Amino acid sequence: MFNVTAVREQSRAVRMPQIYRDSLSLQQARQFRAAKELALRKPWYEISAEMRVFSGPGYLRLKRLIDLAASSFLLLLILPVLVLCAIAIKLDSPGPVFFLQQRTGLGGKRFKIFKLRTMRKDADKIKQQYAHLSTLSWPDFKIPDDPRITRLGKFLRKTSLDELPQFLNVILGDMSLVGPRPTSFASSTYDLWHTARLGIKPGITGLWQVSGRSDIEFDDRVRLDLAYIRNVSLALDIKIMFRTVVAVLKKEGAS
Repeated sequence: MFNVTAVREQSRAVRMPQIYRDSLSLQQARQFRAAKELALRKPWYEISAEMRVFSGPGYLRLKRLIDLAASSFLLLLILPVLVLCAIAIKLDSPGPVFFLQQRTGLGGKRFKIFKLRTMRKDADKIKQQYAHLSTLSWPDFKIPDDPRITRLGKFLRKTSLDELPQFLNVILGDMSLVGPRPTSFASSTYDLWHTARLGIKPGITGLWQVSGRSDIEFDDRVRLDLAYIRNVSLALDIKIMFRTVVAVLKKEGAS
């Protein structure tokens, strides 16, 4: 007759060899450490309070001084480049050199942003013809290989040269060097939680531009904007500007 009790007692007596138990414990410890490190690992833009250099009340005043000094210097430096771009734009297609567009800034205030023109002069008039090709949800608008972009415009966008006139926006006080990118659509189209991004000046470059993500929905961009606002400091601004220079040199500008 099969004795269940005896079998159970025998199975208890058969113990795993010590070497295997030690190996299993070591493997479990490694897995625990790996899981702990993964949980503690933070994105590069998450900066501890101790590392947030000039993040207090003096930060905004210092940032404004840096914005004015850097933008004034860079505008003088790139003036010959702007002149060459202006000549090239005139030769490439009919229309003005600069493209002025209403954008949403600090507190939801609308302002005119300056860019070098990269599209046909009637781009806004024919926009609705291509609305069905947009890869982003309304009110965002982005078309891969947008047919409205001129031949020169593709180069200007790829090299980010079309953004250079925005240093004038920084000098005028509408923008900063670093901050959330201003939207072309008004804040009236925002969801309530989106409006938190309006508590800081928009920037020429920002967190999502240097995070290796370009074609992302507005909600995801806002999440990165809010991460920037949570960690705002001179140290983070320097990191973003450095990464922006690297991205431009790698020709990772907007398409």
